[in-house]
Amino acid sequence: MVSMTSNGSGVGVIDKAAMVLSALEAGPASLAELVSLTGLARPTAHRLAVALEFHRIVGRDLQGRFVLGPRLAELSSAAGEDRLLAAAGPVLGQLRDQTGESAQLFRRQGDLRLCVAAAERPVGLRDSVPIGATLSMRAGSAAQVLLAWEEPDRLHTGLRGARFSATMLSGVRRRGWAQSIAERERGVASVSAPVRGPSNRVVAAVSISGPVDRLTRQPGRLHAKAVVDAARALTEALVRG
Repeated sequence: MVSMTSNGSGVGVIDKAAMVLSALEAGPASLAELVSLTGLARPTAHRLAVALEFHRIVGRDLQGRFVLGPRLAELSSAAGEDRLLAAAGPVLGQLRDQTGESAQLFRRQGDLRLCVAAAERPVGLRDSVPIGATLSMRAGSAAQVLLAWEEPDRLHTGLRGARFSATMLSGVRRRGWAQSIAERERGVASVSAPVRGPSNRVVAAVSISGPVDRLTRQPGRLHAKAVVDAARALTEALVRG
């Protein structure tokens, strides 16, 4: 359950709205899930979510669940400070140079994952995922990472139609990283690790991807440490900020 620090700010409606937004940080939520995550009364949670939706601070996905809205990205851009993206450039560049593979940063966006930063391998055969590309949450190591630490009900829903299983996600949580082989695309392998925000929630996934012939069918053996180190560097950048 989302909780506010100490007794809150003293402005109850703002504190409650912040609880709703914090609950949505981890991904889409139905009204019932918002009530469970925030502890707010159902009418209160509904009234706040709809009011935030009016101002585009909250939106809806295709299933009608509440998600963080586009206005937040606009405000972040206007403020000129997104610590994650600011730190991502050099971290992904170093990861690419260290592994020799293309590196990406993904965030969950409803039922998809969005590439928000990338460092491409400059030459040779590579897996190119441009910034702004949306990929499925049903396949790939980044999807595994973005789903593995979800609440049980969201995890169960996310596994429907997925190319990976609950047992595989249990292994991801145990190891702290995920790998995939020809899961998202034939001939492509990848390794991913979680980036955590100040609340310790998984907010993004750092990945490398490339041809199976080069990464082998056990890409984690080659590159898990480098990917985990990159994810940890981004986590530290968020926590420090």
